[in-house]
Amino acid sequence: MDNVPPLSNHQDWLQLARRLVARGDDEAARQVYLEALRHDTKDFDALHELAILAYDSGHRSAAKTAWRRAVSFHPDRTEGWVSLATVYFEEENWQEARQLYAAALKLQPDCIPAHQGMARVLEILHEPAETHWQQGFIGHSLLTMPYRGQGLGLPLLLLVCARSGNIPTKHWIDDRHFAVTAIYAEFYDGLPPLPPHALIVNLIGDADIGRAALIRAREIIEQSSAPVINPPDRVLVTDRSSNARRMADIPGLVAAGMTAMTRSALLSAKLSYPFLLRSPGFHAGRHFYRVEKPESLQDALAVLPGEGLLAIEFLDARGKDGLVRKFRVMFIQGVMYPLHLAISADWKVHYFSSAMAENQAYREEEARFLQDMQATLGSKAMLALKNLQERLALDFAGVDFALAEDGSVLLFECNATMAIYPAEPDAIWDYRRPALNAALEAARRMLFQRALPITA
Repeated sequence: MDNVPPLSNHQDWLQLARRLVARGDDEAARQVYLEALRHDTKDFDALHELAILAYDSGHRSAAKTAWRRAVSFHPDRTEGWVSLATVYFEEENWQEARQLYAAALKLQPDCIPAHQGMARVLEILHEPAETHWQQGFIGHSLLTMPYRGQGLGLPLLLLVCARSGNIPTKHWIDDRHFAVTAIYAEFYDGLPPLPPHALIVNLIGDADIGRAALIRAREIIEQSSAPVINPPDRVLVTDRSSNARRMADIPGLVAAGMTAMTRSALLSAKLSYPFLLRSPGFHAGRHFYRVEKPESLQDALAVLPGEGLLAIEFLDARGKDGLVRKFRVMFIQGVMYPLHLAISADWKVHYFSSAMAENQAYREEEARFLQDMQATLGSKAMLALKNLQERLALDFAGVDFALAEDGSVLLFECNATMAIYPAEPDAIWDYRRPALNAALEAARRMLFQRALPITA
């Protein structure tokens, strides 16, 4: 708040906050938005824009609180309802999200973001959604993102899937270095024409849910002479079932058997218990269950979305101490980067649900992996990962796996839809920062290295 001239009312503070956002000074902008709200606690624009700032920085609880206040004070403002609905959608509170999108559409029947959100919710709830897909995306498939950098940003064309299954890029494609246009590939009809771009980045990473989008992305790319990150043809063959078959003969790697089945087929199939059951298109352990016995199958089917499901052989990844160790390694432009090691007593282990924060011994074990991947994994696993990387042949991808007793790789997942997140600010995570920053920097460097030269 230093060097701020005297401001007389909340509108002056609001305009200052917007200028700070435009130049990328988000923390200062947050303080100024709070000052604007001190002058007028009910101002919609200040609440809404502060919520956007909080949401974009990962503070979703704060964003939800601000949007709740915004809609309570201003129930006639559609954007508040849509924004709040989006938060609930990401929390998988489908019914609440549906009600909020419906409230927005009641206020504004032609609200594009509300139709887009409602389409996604209804599809998950197995209800007719085609009208919303059409109204939300036909003619609205191209989105130009704000650029907040100095000078010319590197112009990127991002190809994404409207439904989901896109590579998270928040921490390596930012609005201070890149001028971004995103296209919902499956709905793009050629209008408007493709904007100028130095590089195409195909972010459609989940071939199980994004097949139609990947096929259309291939056609869009044919209209351009720009280089392409993760060509769609290479991603199309990385659905979970295909990967299990493609990677099964790699020496030193064990891939679980996997079969795509309908709900009715599952009920009549001869299955070996326990097995894993998941809905395609979801990540981070969502909609993914271990079915212990036949009597448990109906319970799992009752909570899994979608008609088509994946039945997966259960690989027991427990070590001698009874713990499961899940490693993640990124593949970026042909180089392997160790990303994390999560340790848990649960068969379904993810970093966010593991006990890494509570257990110093676990963190010390992860530090050894991050500092010397070769020594931790051994030559057998390293060679298997190298062969896996070459077979994937993607510019950006990753693999989640465990180690068997004989040093083989127990493959959980390998595809492009892998997230890289910076470490939390607590000092206990300092040992993680060099590895995470190395992977993020490699991803950013890939964009600049692969892009066409920019001419003024």
